[in-house]
Amino acid sequence: MPLWKEWTEEGARFAIWQVGETAGELRKRLISSSLPYDEELACLKAESRRLEYLVVRVLLRTLCGEEKQIKHLPSGKPYLADGSFHITISHTRGYVAIGLHPQREVGIDIEYVSERVRKVVDRFMYPEEFNESTDTSYLLVHWSTKETMYKMMGMEEVDFLKHLRVYPFWLLPEGQCEGQEFRTERRACFSLHYLVNSEFVCTWCVN
Repeated sequence: MPLWKEWTEEGARFAIWQVGETAGELRKRLISSSLPYDEELACLKAESRRLEYLVVRVLLRTLCGEEKQIKHLPSGKPYLADGSFHITISHTRGYVAIGLHPQREVGIDIEYVSERVRKVVDRFMYPEEFNESTDTSYLLVHWSTKETMYKMMGMEEVDFLKHLRVYPFWLLPEGQCEGQEFRTERRACFSLHYLVNSEFVCTWCVN
């Protein structure tokens, strides 16, 4: 079973799955006859999207011990049909991540390590926050934490540069950083955790 990592944080359960199966192999692990797997899969034309769909549901079953239906709000935010947990989902090349909490909002984001982030860094970081020698993983953690905060907020029209701030931090293999949103009058603060390795960075938060 390619369960790469599973952990708990403030009553939430998080997990990362390393994708190594085919869509057919994953489909065989989902046995519920009452959930619309095949109907939903038929709407996904790209093989990569079908694979992500199946991994998410297999990982959810692994965490919950049973199969559950995932639905989406108009904004795209996922939720469980039975309301048993708040859920957050993210995927990148070769990996899928999920977070669950029975009462509180959770957010998770996972990003494949790539130099492409440098081409768009000025869209989410101010010039004084980085330079040419800034570690690529630092840039990715910065982006990923903003993705996580955005998921926690559950709002539309959030500008990652203007409305979200990640305060300076020392990059470690595993660490914590602080963020804040300026989209609402509340100006909520977030305590975010991150994980860095050679293939991806992952960030997560519990409200």
